[in-house]
Amino acid sequence: MPPSRSILLRFESRNGQFRLTVDPSEEFTSLLPQILDHLPKDADSRSLVLSNKPAGGEDRLLSSLKGVAIQRVGLHHGDKLFIKYTEQPPMNGHSTVSIPTTSQPHNASNRLSGQPVRLTEDFPIAPPQTSPTSIIKNPWEVVHQSEVDDRLDQQDGKIARRRDEKMCRHGPKGMCDYCMPLEPYNPKYLEDRKIKHLSFHSYLRKINSATNKPELKSSYMPPLNEPYYRVKRDCPSGHPPWPEGICTKCQPSAITLQAQPFRMVDHVEFASPSLINSLLDFWRTSGSQRVGFLYGHYEEYKEVPLGIKAVVEAIYEPPQIDEIDGCSLMEWENEKEVDEVARLCGLQKVGVIFTDLVDAGAGDGTVVCKRHIDSYYLSSLEICFAARLQAQNPKATKWSDTGRFGSNFVSCVLTGDESGGIAITAYQVSNSAVEMVRADIVEPSADPAVMIVRDEEEASNLTGRTRYIPEVFYRRINEYGASVQENAKPSFPVEYLLVTLTHGFPTESSQMFNSSKFAVENREAIGQSQEWKSAATQLGVTRSGIDREKGMKALSDFHLLCFIRSMGILSKDEEAILCRAARTHDLADGFQLVETSGWATLLAILQESGERPPKRPSPSFLEPSSDHDPSVDSEHLAKRFRNTSLR
Repeated sequence: MPPSRSILLRFESRNGQFRLTVDPSEEFTSLLPQILDHLPKDADSRSLVLSNKPAGGEDRLLSSLKGVAIQRVGLHHGDKLFIKYTEQPPMNGHSTVSIPTTSQPHNASNRLSGQPVRLTEDFPIAPPQTSPTSIIKNPWEVVHQSEVDDRLDQQDGKIARRRDEKMCRHGPKGMCDYCMPLEPYNPKYLEDRKIKHLSFHSYLRKINSATNKPELKSSYMPPLNEPYYRVKRDCPSGHPPWPEGICTKCQPSAITLQAQPFRMVDHVEFASPSLINSLLDFWRTSGSQRVGFLYGHYEEYKEVPLGIKAVVEAIYEPPQIDEIDGCSLMEWENEKEVDEVARLCGLQKVGVIFTDLVDAGAGDGTVVCKRHIDSYYLSSLEICFAARLQAQNPKATKWSDTGRFGSNFVSCVLTGDESGGIAITAYQVSNSAVEMVRADIVEPSADPAVMIVRDEEEASNLTGRTRYIPEVFYRRINEYGASVQENAKPSFPVEYLLVTLTHGFPTESSQMFNSSKFAVENREAIGQSQEWKSAATQLGVTRSGIDREKGMKALSDFHLLCFIRSMGILSKDEEAILCRAARTHDLADGFQLVETSGWATLLAILQESGERPPKRPSPSFLEPSSDHDPSVDSEHLAKRFRNTSLR
């Protein structure tokens, strides 16, 4: 076999460029001494990283390429690699590199006002698991979407039209501009049907047609990009990382707020009105507000082209402190257990709902209308709350280079309408709002209708942390009817961050859980608690026997399923059978559950600690006979009161 021909490879680091003549059969690790000869003496050899791009490429530690030949990765003569490394820490308190100080303006970063930036880095609130520069190669191959997204991806989304008898001049099998199908993002069609926002998949078709054009035969590019308003890490320019240094490549651009033209979810459907009534019962009893998390699933929504709706099957109320003007959520210790029960039932957490109700005092059940066009629809504090929840529940999609885009998490409010009745409103916050909250750019205001843009100098002085706050602008119509751009500092209207959804109930009820008699969790404040006795009653368990038929019908209750899970009696397989029986209402699954040992143990425990049989009636309450002596009743009554206590 003839010897391999040597090739020339180019390398570039923050210190400059150099070239090496190498043998393609050599291993990458054998190049370490030659590479170190062209790097500073304080370069840490263990941190050497090779990449095919200056930023956003495939980074590999040189030490991890042991045993990998150069020709194996497909490098050819004249190819270029980029080198990244870190400096070794100073030894014995002596350093060979200059430390950036305020007297070195070329190494230290200053604000526009000229004041130096503190060296305490400010980590954003709820940072994502991956940075925006971690691009997923071929996300359409590795990202797993939801089933409804996969189904909508396979549809063309065209809106069919009938033949126009007045304008069409062709035969029944022909087609012209007046009867050809419309795109799902056709503006006239949406305006005629009063659809305010594009559905997510309609928006995706719209931008994908502009980003990827098959006629150009160019490489495919994912059309979706999430906004990123923080300082990017690992800048390729070679300066010290933020907050010691910053440049135009890593600093975020100015933000121009505008209404989001699409929404991730188009409709919220509650499976039964009893879900809302159960939440309202707490307010009717206590007068305090209440928060609950929505569990359900996503389906196609036929009323909107390529639309998605969230179907709510259950509402779980986490631990909270309820007051007349709001709620404070406490630590939710069993959240993972509740999510697991929902998963076994084929559900997931789809949103949050909270009440904002004040009785009008008229005595007819009317409430005060607080949210309207002249006040606000969702306060700045509620927008930050919704943004945090959406950031915690991102949407997986293969159409984004990071594998995620936006969120399907919805926020619903039970509040008074203009007629004094109780109405439901559904919202999402925009992707820009989520990123602004995550980057700690905005904060809630005492005025619920406006959002405050943080001042970086004031925030740094109060918290001791360094923030980079980009410029924020928004457009509005001034008093002369002209569209003008204004600076959002110090505050701007919250309407720029909101996306409205529709809501409703199904015409034919097909709810998953057909029982709602078991007590709702965390309602001890109004004297309601989940006890073994109430579970035994619902499952038909008494000391005298077990009513299996009643128990099978009562299983279909989400709150009861969560309570049984908290007992820790059933195994994982038995819990799966229990949730399947509650979801499908199939008698075969119910009989399979009855035959398990864990279910028999549960019923035995409930029978020992559950409902007691009623006592025999006292003779004093029997129907008196003709020869009955009333003095005997008085004697029995005295004996009963002698054994009672008023404490």
